[in-house]
Amino acid sequence: MSQASPIDYIMEDPREALRLELKVDPGVWAQKYLAHHVHRGAQVLSVGCGPGVILDAVTAMDSSIRATGIDISPDRVQQAVWRNHENARVKFACGDAHAMEFESNSFDLVYCRMLLQYLREKEQAVAEMTRVCKPGGTVLLQDLDGQLLWHYPEDPGVQSTAEKVVTALSATGFDPFVGRKLFWLAQKAGLTNLAVQVECYHLIAGEIDPRLLKQWELKLEIAGPQLARALGGESQAHEQSRAFLEYLRRPDTLTYSTVFTVTGEKSI
Repeated sequence: MSQASPIDYIMEDPREALRLELKVDPGVWAQKYLAHHVHRGAQVLSVGCGPGVILDAVTAMDSSIRATGIDISPDRVQQAVWRNHENARVKFACGDAHAMEFESNSFDLVYCRMLLQYLREKEQAVAEMTRVCKPGGTVLLQDLDGQLLWHYPEDPGVQSTAEKVVTALSATGFDPFVGRKLFWLAQKAGLTNLAVQVECYHLIAGEIDPRLLKQWELKLEIAGPQLARALGGESQAHEQSRAFLEYLRRPDTLTYSTVFTVTGEKSI
């Protein structure tokens, strides 16, 4: 496995898996992005599977579908096994997306969701996903673009803090603009018949909804140690987190990012 980065330690917080789970409706997401790529008897692989809730939804599409999830975190894999212990058609493995211990040409559909933004060697990871995909199968990549960086009216303090944090995290391989690069990554991996979908994400227009505000509060709390390293101390991190949340509470502000979804076929 690759050496853990500061991003990995954030993701190890047990609250992070729950936070990410609350942000997605597994059934809706699987139907929207995966259903038309899955056929009877399909073998599906989720790379960076987290607690595995989407894979459970995938196998619910048809009793003949089998699914595998891989994640670099032993804790997340253990949680996924526990959550899905009643589903015999889902299995999980601990491993690195850059070098997966699966045979080539094993899966009909390989997908990753919100993973590539964290990986150092993105080309290598997509090449690995393509390697384990069957000829004629599909690889789906989905990730964000511009997260935490696009706001209006611009607040110099909020913008400066966001840029400092992103700059500090870039040393770990974190890329807030990876979404726009997915098409190129898919091409480099040799995928064909590429399709690109771009949608709005993280849209907050006006005062933030209280439920969403709690998710942001939790996110900033989990990221506290990393923010302190980037901003020069705990007090600075606390103050800048407070300022960002206050910005989100304003009735006159808008913040957003976009999500890119790229699918491609492995040549026969």
